[in-house]
Amino acid sequence: MLKLFSTFIECCKKVTILESQGLCFKTSRRAKEGKNSHISSLLPMIVGGHGDVNPNSSWLNGKGFWLSYGLAVLLLHLMLLCLPFISTAVAWTLTNLIHNSFMLIFLHIVKGAPFEPLDQGKTRSLTHWEQIDYGKRFTVTRKFLTVVPVILFVLTSFYTKYDTSHFIVNIIALVAVLLPKLPHFHRVWLFDSNDHSY
Repeated sequence: MLKLFSTFIECCKKVTILESQGLCFKTSRRAKEGKNSHISSLLPMIVGGHGDVNPNSSWLNGKGFWLSYGLAVLLLHLMLLCLPFISTAVAWTLTNLIHNSFMLIFLHIVKGAPFEPLDQGKTRSLTHWEQIDYGKRFTVTRKFLTVVPVILFVLTSFYTKYDTSHFIVNIIALVAVLLPKLPHFHRVWLFDSNDHSY
C-alpha cells in the first residue's frame, strides 16, 4: 500500500512537471528506458482518467448509455402524463419537443467541451455532434442518436392520431434535429453562429 501511494505521488509530480512544460502525454527518455516505466503507464490514466485526449468524443459509447437515455426519455414522458391538465396527445408532443430541444442545444449548438480537454484547443470550435467518435461518420453511437428522434416522432404521431397541428409541430422539431446530423452539414452552421477563424 505504501509503495502504491509513493508511486502515485511520484506520478503526480511527473504530471505537474509535464503540464508545466506543455508535454502532457510525452514521457521523459528515462521513463521510456525502463526505470520509471510504471509511472509512464499511469500518466494517461491520471491525466485524463481514461486515456482520451478529449473525453467528450467517447463518453456516449459507455456501458449502459443507451438504456439510461431511453429511461430518461420514458421518465420525462411519464412525468408529463402525471399532470392532470395535459392530454395524452399533448404529453407526447411535449415529450418530443423537450427531447428534440435538448438534443438540438446539447449536440448541435453548444461547442467545445464542458471541461479542459488535452487536445490543445482543437475541438473548441466543434459542436458535440462533430466531436463524437472523433468525427467519424456513421458510427453506432451516431446512428443511435439519429434513430431515437425518428422513433419518438413515429410514436408521437401514432398517439396523437396524426392530428394536423401536432404533426406539423413534431415534423418541424424532427427536421430541426435531423438536418444538422447529415454529413453535408459537418462544420456548417446556420448564420455562422459557430464560425471561428483562428
